[in-house]
Amino acid sequence: MTRAHRLNDRGQTLPLYIWLTGILLFVAFAFFAFAQAASARNGAQSAADAAALAAAQDSRDELMTGLADAVGGHDDKWLNWLKGDLFKGAGAPAAAERLAAANDSTVQGVDPTTVNGYPGYRVAIETRYTVGNSIIPGTETRHAKAEATAVIQPRCTFAQDADPKKPVRLDCDGQSVDINPEDFHSDDLPDASVLFSVHLAK
Repeated sequence: MTRAHRLNDRGQTLPLYIWLTGILLFVAFAFFAFAQAASARNGAQSAADAAALAAAQDSRDELMTGLADAVGGHDDKWLNWLKGDLFKGAGAPAAAERLAAANDSTVQGVDPTTVNGYPGYRVAIETRYTVGNSIIPGTETRHAKAEATAVIQPRCTFAQDADPKKPVRLDCDGQSVDINPEDFHSDDLPDASVLFSVHLAK
């Protein structure tokens, strides 16, 4: 093979290397862009989950306060509080906003909802940060959005003939809770999680 032939082969191969290198770089940047978008989506979903749970937990705290006041005030309808739907939810939006802000996001809406008969909240958020610069146009100004729904589920049952004026035993998913309206103190109530479960709706 002559020296001229070898130089000619090398000259033909160089553009191919440059083309392949360009393709590999483009693919690498594309994967990076998709990874950025996925990271932003995951962050947004985590923020939405946290905000929805915070809204539901705030209302669960309201239920616990209402239950304690009803029992302590000798309200004959105190057992109704165990159904988990007597809250007004006035503090839920603020609770959702606090958790969204902690996750660098803002709340776009907090809507009361019902899932499988259980009350809760659907929360929509938008991240304060953007997806970031990438080879995909517009990502540098695009904010990730997500929604999540959390519900409050009562965990306790009691005898159908239970007299609210007398001691009542609650069965809270296998854990017994005794409440005596005639000798009641607010700290007699167990932790809120024993009476009401707060979880994300699937």
